Amino acid sequence: MPLKAVALTHVRYEAGDSLGGLLAWASLLPVFIFLGGFMTHFIFRRELQAMFFAVGLIISQIFNDFVKDAVKEDRPFTCQALEMCDSHGWPSSHSQFMCFFSIYVTLLVTCSFTFSTRFGKLFLMVLPWPFTGLVMYSRIYLGYHTLGQVLAGGCLGLILGTVWYLIVNVVLVHTFPVLEDSAICRFLCIKDSTHIPNVIFFEYQNSRAARKVIESKVQKASSD
Repeated sequence: MPLKAVALTHVRYEAGDSLGGLLAWASLLPVFIFLGGFMTHFIFRRELQAMFFAVGLIISQIFNDFVKDAVKEDRPFTCQALEMCDSHGWPSSHSQFMCFFSIYVTLLVTCSFTFSTRFGKLFLMVLPWPFTGLVMYSRIYLGYHTLGQVLAGGCLGLILGTVWYLIVNVVLVHTFPVLEDSAICRFLCIKDSTHIPNVIFFEYQNSRAARKVIESKVQKASSD
């Protein structure tokens, strides 16, 4: 029975090619972002906004698989050396993931978050895009996709990311208080901070205030 690789994590490059090795690791950024970033966020933050963000990325990946099966466009001829000719190439799932992720982050920073400095806001707006460009270039350089397949994935990711942002932050955001008050969210300590203008500064202040309260209680207990 022939074996099939997982396209999202199957990355090869020419031996001795230092740039190819770097781009191969860059090509795995979607995996690092989803498994590392979102799983870590759930463990330590447990925000509904991030959870719906992750759900959108999953839906995007499912839609990508559907489109690939419908279009059935082959990968470039280099797929033979990469052992990837058993999967379709249009549109690129890596490009779609990164563009979905980047446009969602940009819209979130632009429309939903408040920052104490303009530089901080601009920095986070721009931050994901160089990595997105790197991943898209890596898919062409390593021979997994044609330019057209990468651009198609990028355009689809931009569209889906924008639509999902609007769905979450215009429609679904009104259900967050209800979800937050549900038994499962209370049990898992899942919360919604979208109503807090500057959540980082808010948590910073409250963390310091809580520390002072605890220290005062400890000092009072020791003096007694």
